[in-house]
Amino acid sequence: MTETTKGKILVTGGSGLIGSRLSELLTEAGYEVAWLSRSSGKADKYKTYKWDIEKGAIQDGALEGLEAVVHLAGAGIADKRWSEARKKLILESRTKSTALLMERLSALGLKPKVFIGASAIGYYGADTGDAMIDEKSPAGDDFLAQVVKSWEGSSAPVEDMGIRRVLIRVGVVLSAKGGALPQLLTPIKFGFGAPLGTGKQWMSWIHIDDLCRLFVEAIQNTAYEGVYNGVSPSPVTNKEITKEAAKVLKKPLWLPPVPGFVLKVALGEMAQIVLGGSKISSKKAESMGFKFDCPHLKGALESILLK
Repeated sequence: MTETTKGKILVTGGSGLIGSRLSELLTEAGYEVAWLSRSSGKADKYKTYKWDIEKGAIQDGALEGLEAVVHLAGAGIADKRWSEARKKLILESRTKSTALLMERLSALGLKPKVFIGASAIGYYGADTGDAMIDEKSPAGDDFLAQVVKSWEGSSAPVEDMGIRRVLIRVGVVLSAKGGALPQLLTPIKFGFGAPLGTGKQWMSWIHIDDLCRLFVEAIQNTAYEGVYNGVSPSPVTNKEITKEAAKVLKKPLWLPPVPGFVLKVALGEMAQIVLGGSKISSKKAESMGFKFDCPHLKGALESILLK
């Protein structure tokens, strides 16, 4: 930390969709941002420390003098089909990396002011129907729910160290640079867009900038503690987001919905991500005074697509 910054923030998964944008916002807010990465020197923009999760090693100096740790690292959920090996990687890339952070902080006797852990709305299960889900709702029992439950549990030791812990259960992140939106938009741009399955499944989304601002607020406001849903106040169905995206892009939608069985054949078990859905509440974050810049889908899509 230098005299000109508010403090040093260590970000894991910094080169990912959320981490890269969050690092920009933290820098703009006056923080010194450092990354913890599997390869050192990955980003010229930020001081980068190396870690090796399998060997249980973190480069010296990475954890010293921290205002906060923001832990985002984990293998991509929807990057590849879920073989047993892939499922193991999805789980262990999260739990082992978190356990390593816990072990090193404890061994070194270090106490950053706050530990912010990314989590996911998959905690509640792949498909929760039309019920409004909040942070007190129970965990699901499918693969992703089990992953998220284990992921969240792996950071519990920070509380025994006297470190404030915040977990943000991230929804479907809307960004031009990655995530679900480019995958949704590509067929629409070429005139082949269509709802998936019934189209009635809920999508609890959030604009990338609102999500990253929520992380920043959780760092700065010491009243934040525990679990918060990182979603906008206005969830939509798959059919609604497909229609709204086509409208913003001025493209027709003429194809019938893609049948669920086709997606199951193409994606295997991973099809539950697109065929299921949850209607997630943002009220807890709003009760903390958080204000969304893009609370509604139309404005969020326009801010991303019409730049």
